[in-house]
Amino acid sequence: MIQVLPLTGLPEVRPGDDLAGLLASTLKAMPGGSQVGDVLVVTQKIVSKAQDLFVDLATVEPDDEARELGARVRKDPRLVALILRESTAIVRAVPGVLITRHHSGCVMANSGIDQSNIGPGGDSRVLLLPRDPDAVAARLREDLVAHLGPGLPAVIISDSFGRPWRVGVTHVAIGAAGLPALVDLRGDPDRNGRPMAVTQIALADQIASAAGLIMGEAAEGIPAAVVRGLAWTHPDRPAADLIRPEAEDLFR
Repeated sequence: MIQVLPLTGLPEVRPGDDLAGLLASTLKAMPGGSQVGDVLVVTQKIVSKAQDLFVDLATVEPDDEARELGARVRKDPRLVALILRESTAIVRAVPGVLITRHHSGCVMANSGIDQSNIGPGGDSRVLLLPRDPDAVAARLREDLVAHLGPGLPAVIISDSFGRPWRVGVTHVAIGAAGLPALVDLRGDPDRNGRPMAVTQIALADQIASAAGLIMGEAAEGIPAAVVRGLAWTHPDRPAADLIRPEAEDLFR
């Protein structure tokens, strides 16, 4: 049976905090502690907070490109300057919407820069995404080894994404370590013996979305959860493998 268990009791994460230590203490306090096969899902926000990826827009001086684009999309030119700094390409720019390709490869609104649930600091304070979420997930998992020993959980860093053809947001994996983020079933037979031609399972996204049911999007105050009861046989793959290559983008 698959279970989704909230990690309750985590303090407000602040810059410089030992995130692995905080998570490990909470995992140890769970009934049964951390178990083999657990997947620890943590929100991007607490990862970015611990890394002190805050920026005060009052310190940002937009250039002419940011000012012109800000006027076109009706966004603060200082925020637009940060969005451009954190991205490699603009995918879509219309009034109220600025979609970019983040340095990690993820295509998202505003390069993932956010102001919700980031703590005190005024309206001009924003929080950035890690540049390499897979590397951060791998380091976090390594750090958990020192606290939990063998049998440590796999780690997913999740974020909330909108989707081009569906309304609403859902949690997806932007970083992963210790599990196959993408499971390739191409060539495997279906129930009727036919080889599957295109089926690939976004396992890490499915796990992140399940954890999102408990972690929520607003004032729930649950920035991490454990998904328990899963099993897999495929080799580990990073969340970067979930990003469709630009050459396969049929809608550009």
